[in-house]
Amino acid sequence: MNFIMKIFIFIFFSCSLSAAEQEYLDLVKKCLTNTIYKDPIIRDIWQRPTVEELLSWDITDLQVMTSYHGLTALENMLSDVIDSGVEGDFIETGIWRGGHCIFMRAFLKIKGNTNRTVWCADSFQGVPPPSYPQDKGLDLYQVPWLAVSLKEVQDNFNRYGLLDDQVQFLKGWFKDTLRKAPIKKLAILRLDGDLYESTMDALTALYDKVSVGGYVIIDDYGAIDVCADAVHEFRRARKITDPIIPVDWSIVYWKKTKET
Repeated sequence: MNFIMKIFIFIFFSCSLSAAEQEYLDLVKKCLTNTIYKDPIIRDIWQRPTVEELLSWDITDLQVMTSYHGLTALENMLSDVIDSGVEGDFIETGIWRGGHCIFMRAFLKIKGNTNRTVWCADSFQGVPPPSYPQDKGLDLYQVPWLAVSLKEVQDNFNRYGLLDDQVQFLKGWFKDTLRKAPIKKLAILRLDGDLYESTMDALTALYDKVSVGGYVIIDDYGAIDVCADAVHEFRRARKITDPIIPVDWSIVYWKKTKET
């Protein structure tokens, strides 16, 4: 076999592997968002939906309350930190049915990365009752479908064949679990805690562990005003000036460019 043929075969199989990896991730995204069997439920919209639109969403078959576009944005951030060698694990605080964490573990799998952990932090009993004045009236603890058990989340991981030692669970209220979690560094910090309190607890406990070049993602920034308030208050206190970039009507992120 001549040299040119060897080069051709190498390129062919490299491209095929890359295409196969992308197809696998696309399939995972479609399954998590339930767009593989029927039309998208959570649309790729840029404006905040009305209450009527929110109530019309059927979330029965969803494992993630994010659009396909939102998962693609997450994929791009994961790719950036891996390819750039940004040190640290991945975490989501407030995982619901586990969809974002499942996708992060799937990404590590196709990259062949075995030295990072996906941390899944949740009470596994729903949202806490408001204890901060900023959260007054946000009685999300009364919404039964927000309470997803640890077993249900683990079963969801198992359905994708992704439950292993690279997935670790932090069970309990954020104020009790995040500060003492055995996490050294983070490349991805994803917040989905709804409340002012939950947002502030997560940022206070974990932001300093985010490596320069890593990402902070806020899921409820555009959906719940007090979540955005907590973000702005924290950023002001820490003099964080990295620009906040929208992903869609609810999700924003910033890339950490320096220690503060």
